[in-house]
Amino acid sequence: MKQRLFTPGPTPLPEEVRLSQAKEILHHRSKEFSVVFQEVRQGLKYIFQTENEVLLFTASGTGAMEAVIANLFSSKDKVLAIRGGKFGERWADIAKIFGVEAIPLDIEWGSTVNIHLIEKKLDADPKIKAVFTQLVETSTGVAYDIQGMAEIVKKRDAVLIVDAVSGLGAQPLLADEWGVDVVVGASQKALMIPPGLSFVSLSTRAWRLVENSDLPKYYWDFKKTKLTQEKNQTPYTPAVSLICALRESLNLLKKEGWGNVIKRHAQLAEATRKAVLALGLELFGEANSNVVTAIKVPLRVDEKNLRKIMRGKYGVNVAGGQGELSGKIIRIAHLGWMDFCDIIMAISSLEMALWELGYPLKLGKGVAAAEEVLKE
Repeated sequence: MKQRLFTPGPTPLPEEVRLSQAKEILHHRSKEFSVVFQEVRQGLKYIFQTENEVLLFTASGTGAMEAVIANLFSSKDKVLAIRGGKFGERWADIAKIFGVEAIPLDIEWGSTVNIHLIEKKLDADPKIKAVFTQLVETSTGVAYDIQGMAEIVKKRDAVLIVDAVSGLGAQPLLADEWGVDVVVGASQKALMIPPGLSFVSLSTRAWRLVENSDLPKYYWDFKKTKLTQEKNQTPYTPAVSLICALRESLNLLKKEGWGNVIKRHAQLAEATRKAVLALGLELFGEANSNVVTAIKVPLRVDEKNLRKIMRGKYGVNVAGGQGELSGKIIRIAHLGWMDFCDIIMAISSLEMALWELGYPLKLGKGVAAAEEVLKE
């Protein structure tokens, strides 16, 4: 059976991306690779909506998160970490490993961030050097007000650092216009290539912290990476095939247009939410994102069996809950290489699996609700 990914990473791959990896590999010190890498560097600036250099690493998004800690801070520095889900917790966990004091701003999972609480924390302790947050907390599906946070942080002696791993290219984020200092991204989400590449953009304010950091780094050295990239090379052997694939995906995204890409994700997300509500199900969380829709599993339905039927009988792979949400929600992603028909497939599978498990519903009601959004 054909398997279809509706998980918030990895996501489906366009044909151009898949075929690019079947070609003969380039040597990473060749002129041919430099040409490819130059295109990729410019394409990443477009997606990040920045004029700053976007650093590229062969690593998962977590690797880039660790690189940010290692390059911007010194032992015993203070940072503020917004913890409203599994990935908010990760920033604090990494900081602790490096001896950086992460002051938590804990919010209920599924809630948005009251940005005035950030303001109070920063005013109470001027030694806080950074605010760590997510663009989209993938474990809950909630989008945060990054523009509002940036307005608060840039008026103080701190930087705003955003984990945009799942949201980059799907959720609005204007790094330069909003004044976001650091943005972290990864390859396997809206950028539509396999896992293995991660990215970091830094503002001028963020580079000042890099200059004063005394934490150890070798592979993750931002200064070395920037100098080498400006020559259209990487300091160490990169994932050449993934970079070639990235060129293809960036070309597709540029052809569609950044604004149109965001609109497409927003429409797919809205269609999914309307379908879920039409089936009598409840959405989880506030400020639902363009990336993934979190759905409360009805009490009389077993979450594991629901996902098992969707995957085994209909070839539709969705994600379950993480941490304290395990067994309580499912998450349907509408991310990356997806179109209207993909959403219809996902909703139809959800309907039929729920019906098989005895949940009372009228087949086709969710699909009809989605179609009302998608026909516009």
